[in-house]
Amino acid sequence: MFIDSHAHIDGEEFDADRDEVVARAREAGVRAILNVGTGDPHAGNFERAVAVAERYEHVYAAVGVHPHDAKLYDGAAERLILEFVRSRRVVAVGEIGLDYHYDHSPREVQRDVFAKQLRLAREEGVPVIIHSREADEETLEILRAEYAGAVRGGVMHCFGGGPALAEGALALGFYISFAGNVTFKKAEALREVALTVPSDRLLVETDCPYLAPVPHRGRRNEPAYVAATARFLADLRGLGEEEFGRATSENFARLFGVGAA
Repeated sequence: MFIDSHAHIDGEEFDADRDEVVARAREAGVRAILNVGTGDPHAGNFERAVAVAERYEHVYAAVGVHPHDAKLYDGAAERLILEFVRSRRVVAVGEIGLDYHYDHSPREVQRDVFAKQLRLAREEGVPVIIHSREADEETLEILRAEYAGAVRGGVMHCFGGGPALAEGALALGFYISFAGNVTFKKAEALREVALTVPSDRLLVETDCPYLAPVPHRGRRNEPAYVAATARFLADLRGLGEEEFGRATSENFARLFGVGAA
């Protein structure tokens, strides 16, 4: 039993065959999917993500303003996030954070919006999903300032940072999630980090439609492929497939407060 802890199956890449994608995931042993809504918060993106979760029994949703779109964050966006996190199908605020690789929003704005959404999640008592790219030190700085001691933790999604970011996040009670890029030939440094994460803090994801794992690399990623990443990580860590699936499923349930039917 596997869980795709971070997917984007509401995107247009899946409009032609979403039912089949969800069915294939179920057949591959994927018992739950967390669909993460991103994009312009004023353009119906959150609504679309939640609608997908409401359509499929074992799909849940998260909503949050991605650092790419931080410049679009305002009072209306905040009210919309609040409205949705109080819904039973929305289990987290995210993905939120910092992205200093693309800088689609000014860095100062990214930092401010990241802090605001962390405070919102903390006040609402829901976990957070963190995006951090080329911003390890400042991500940790803001998390320590705004989220240390929060009742609900969070997850560093699609982890791609260094050991210091992993250690700092774990010290704050966060989980670390790995996507298909951990299977890539040149990802030795990432695999070294993956070996250090305790089994009770580990999650696995697709981040689909991106980052399809080996042997599916080059194709559109989809939740069924999380099984390939899970098997890779299980082998890397010297665990049986069933043991790894059980541990990561329990971690998902513990963090997000939902099971996997």
